[in-house]
Amino acid sequence: MAHRKKSKEAALCCEQTIRVRFSEVDSMQVVWHGEYMRYFEDGREEFGRRYRGLGYDDIARSGFLAPVVDATLQFKRPLRMNDEAVIETRYIDSEAAKICFEYTIRRSSDGEISATGTTMQVFVDQNYELCLLQPEFFSEWRNRWIK
Repeated sequence: MAHRKKSKEAALCCEQTIRVRFSEVDSMQVVWHGEYMRYFEDGREEFGRRYRGLGYDDIARSGFLAPVVDATLQFKRPLRMNDEAVIETRYIDSEAAKICFEYTIRRSSDGEISATGTTMQVFVDQNYELCLLQPEFFSEWRNRWIK
């Protein structure tokens, strides 16, 4: 059995509340599995609004893109239509030229964990070339929010 690596402590965290919509449930009346990745995206967007300078538009204005290159998702308990849930998005700091997040989605009514997961994004320039060093704007963002 594979052992999961213990995660680092989150450097920054934000929460966002959502309500499950009809279009997000499947024929079993539970949230379709692919929607959880969309919820992770919602968490990243909220994180970028809260911690200015790391939103997708900020990254693009700096001349870079940050595609997701790795993602994990573990299902725990289903969400159903009209459930309210909290997406907790945790930024895990790294000296590398990447952005790592961990997520926990909890049902608001009872605090039950619905799903957990991670994403890793890397920086590419406008020619889609991988950046091996942190872009300057990202180093500045880290200095402002982390250190």
